[in-house]
Amino acid sequence: QVQLQESGPGLVSSSQTLSLTCTVSGGFITANGCGWNWIRQPPGKGLEWIGSIHYSGTARYSPTLKSRTQISSDTSKNQFTLQLRSVTPEDTGVYFCVRDRDWAYDVWGQGTQVTVSS
Repeated sequence: QVQLQESGPGLVSSSQTLSLTCTVSGGFITANGCGWNWIRQPPGKGLEWIGSIHYSGTARYSPTLKSRTQISSDTSKNQFTLQLRSVTPEDTGVYFCVRDRDWAYDVWGQGTQVTVSS
């Protein structure tokens, strides 16, 4: 059974870079057909897709966040990471790492709260 676990700092200062890591267990990040996503939920708002990295290593980003975002993977550690640059308090929220397969988000991490201080 595949499980995902987010890790990273819960508090980041404005203008700094937010870095989060998702550790995948029970399966391989290179598994055929899988995509590995970052999704966030600001307080009182809906889910927002940030971007993803394909099992082949190709990354895609939300157009609204693309200029500040980088997603990469480390197959030796079975992890993928999110870097979000120049954060502001509007980047505060719960960040989830999520697997997609067969056009569905089928495995979610528990989420990690990130607060950006002004």
